[in-house]
Amino acid sequence: MVDETLPRRQFLLGAGLAGASVATGLAGAPAPAAAQTTTAAAAPHPAASSEPETWLTLTATEVAFLSAVADAMIPADELSPSGTDCGVVTYIDRQLAGAYGAGAKMYRMGPFRRGKPEQGYQLALTPREYFAAGIEAANDWTRKTYGKEFDRLSPAERTAALRQMDEGKAKFEHFSATGFFNRVHGIVMEGFFSDPMYGGNRNMAGWKMLGFPGLPATYADKVDAYYNKRYVAPPRSIADFT
Repeated sequence: MVDETLPRRQFLLGAGLAGASVATGLAGAPAPAAAQTTTAAAAPHPAASSEPETWLTLTATEVAFLSAVADAMIPADELSPSGTDCGVVTYIDRQLAGAYGAGAKMYRMGPFRRGKPEQGYQLALTPREYFAAGIEAANDWTRKTYGKEFDRLSPAERTAALRQMDEGKAKFEHFSATGFFNRVHGIVMEGFFSDPMYGGNRNMAGWKMLGFPGLPATYADKVDAYYNKRYVAPPRSIADFT
């Protein structure tokens, strides 16, 4: 029997705050880091905002896929709202529609060869093209394996499919399933933990879960007063200072 949602601690804590896994294209990528146990106090869920009616770059098929993945990795529970309710897909859409998605800071002159995991990304595709091709390959594989696209799978089937991608058991056509899984996992974690001004981490749900204060993370003036005492500060975004 497969659990209906991926173990939340494995995906959130294994990602770390940066969560920027680098896919290695056809060569694959290393598995996510081992999870580290952390406790977080339960808090009321903030009211969820609706996703944008018009997406900047994602197609309806891509939105459906990424929404299903985000909610599998970040299910709604006592820790936070779901990934989609936290704006993860909005964050991804904005990133892929901008300079990052266009590969503005990537070397793209080639040659493009099969690389080792430590060599990082080795494909000619821009990040936007990579996600489009990866989602298409993932949906092709789930259609062959389960008879339908990823977003139409049951929660248990989504969990099983993601595990197979993560472990390299899923066979994508001319594409690394593990590399794609790590790239998607990385950008989902970015959307959940990044500053809310970029579209994700709506209502600072990710920061509240961790107890992270956000931008004003320097408290030298409070060290003496709170020595050996717990200090709690509400998180604040970059937008709070502009």
